[in-house]
Amino acid sequence: MIVAFSVAPMTGGDSVSEQVAAAVRVVRESGLPNRTSSMFTEIEGEWDEVMDVVKRATEAAGAGAPRVSLVLKADIRPGHTGELDGKVERVERRLAD
Repeated sequence: MIVAFSVAPMTGGDSVSEQVAAAVRVVRESGLPNRTSSMFTEIEGEWDEVMDVVKRATEAAGAGAPRVSLVLKADIRPGHTGELDGKVERVERRLAD
């Protein structure tokens, strides 16, 4: 499965980059294929391992905050791996035609 998620603590401040960095650190240390953009972090793996990382990343981002916002989108496709890059490569090939 691929999960795209965005997590942010509700701190009332202008920037949450420090807290988001804490979440992204958890994802990167997981060893699962991942990518971070300006709006989402994507992670690929089996259901239980991906959801565990999302949970730990959410806890890291929300440490000390009274509330946390989590947006999550999942592409659940059993038996497929390497789709984090594969999906993008297929679109790029079509754009090159």
